[in-house]
Amino acid sequence: MPKLIVSIGGVVVKEVQLTKDRTTIGRRPYNDVVIDNLAVSGEHAVIQMVGGQVTIEDLGSTNGTYVNGKSVKRQVLENDDGIEIGKYKIRFLDGDVNSSTASLSGAHSGTAIGLSLPMGIDAPPTPTTEQLVGPRVRVLSGMAVGRELPLTKIVTTIGKPGICVASITRKSHGYDLAQVEGQQVARVNGVAVDAGPITLMNRDQMELGGIRLEFLER
Repeated sequence: MPKLIVSIGGVVVKEVQLTKDRTTIGRRPYNDVVIDNLAVSGEHAVIQMVGGQVTIEDLGSTNGTYVNGKSVKRQVLENDDGIEIGKYKIRFLDGDVNSSTASLSGAHSGTAIGLSLPMGIDAPPTPTTEQLVGPRVRVLSGMAVGRELPLTKIVTTIGKPGICVASITRKSHGYDLAQVEGQQVARVNGVAVDAGPITLMNRDQMELGGIRLEFLER
């Protein structure tokens, strides 16, 4: 199935399966792929699938849509094409390709970039009788204290949009935390994540936009 791998600054922040005939991209929250960046127009571009062919069309955006470095109005997409919208890079994959090897440098389905997150860290935890096991993140402060997010995706984005958003990426050696965007810098055990990804160890504590979280390896 065709998919989009979205990244900013070399960090993958979202993976989108193209399951619809028409997938819109833009800054407004009603788009299928939401990019909260001022360089992105409210309704920036649309990706359409017709008869096995996938095309991208610019919707009269202010800053344009680029495919493989060239400004386009409408373009048929080929496997591994690189799309640029604002500061974001989107890689088009026409088929079932493992995103861990196909990333632009290196999330969560239905997650808006820099907007909705795979975990609502400000939302109260949902009561459950099941004990989560395996790699996960536990919320230590705020309304959602005690809530846990299993790290089942290759890349999971967490944080507060516009304030501090980070990604946790599964690697062969473990899990790396990297800054994605925001005015504040994410911290691991009090150390700022501003010089590149930090490999997480069991019980490491993270702080994102005033919310404290704990990484649990098992």
